[in-house]
Amino acid sequence: MDIGSAIRTIRKQKQITIMQMCEGTGLSKGFISNVENNKTSPSIATLESIAEYLNVPLPYLLLTPEQRMNVVRKHERQETTAGSGQIKVQHLTAKGAMRLSIVELPPGASTGINKHVGEESHLILQGKIRAEQGEDVELLEEGDSFTWNAIVPHEVANVGDEPAIVLIAVSKELDLDQLWNA
Repeated sequence: MDIGSAIRTIRKQKQITIMQMCEGTGLSKGFISNVENNKTSPSIATLESIAEYLNVPLPYLLLTPEQRMNVVRKHERQETTAGSGQIKVQHLTAKGAMRLSIVELPPGASTGINKHVGEESHLILQGKIRAEQGEDVELLEEGDSFTWNAIVPHEVANVGDEPAIVLIAVSKELDLDQLWNA
C-alpha cells in the first residue's frame, strides 16, 4: 500500500509545505518525510490527523491506485459492435461491477433477447425504442429512462425512423452460464 505517495500528492496539490503540515498536525518533519517516502507506517490515529489536516476522508488515503477514479477520455473510448455489426457500442468507463456505455441502434435494429446477473439503467438520448421484459412493454423516447433487473430476459429495439442512442449503465455483467459453472 502506497499511503505515503497519496499523502505527498495531496499535500502538493493543495500547495501545503511539510512545515505547514507539521504545524497543523503536530508531527515532526522527519516523521512526515518518512511517511511520505513509505519508510514508516503511521497509526490509524496519525492517519486520521493527517487526513483531517489535508481535508480528505481517511478511507481515501487507503485506496490503491486501481480503486481510485478511473478516467477515460473521449478519444480513448473502445468501440465494438453487436447484432451482426449493426449496433455500435462505445464503452465509456468501467469500475468493478459497473459499466457505462452509449449504444447506437439503427432503425429496426434490436439487441436480441439477453439475460445476465445484475441491473441495467437506460436513458434514451435520441430516437424511439421499445423495451420489453416479460409482460412489460414500453415505448420510450428522448429523455425517458428505465431500469430493470437484468436476470429476467429482456430486449431493446429501435422502433423509430432515425438511429436510437441510449446511455446504459450495467452492474455485474455476468452470463448466467458463467455464474452456474463457476
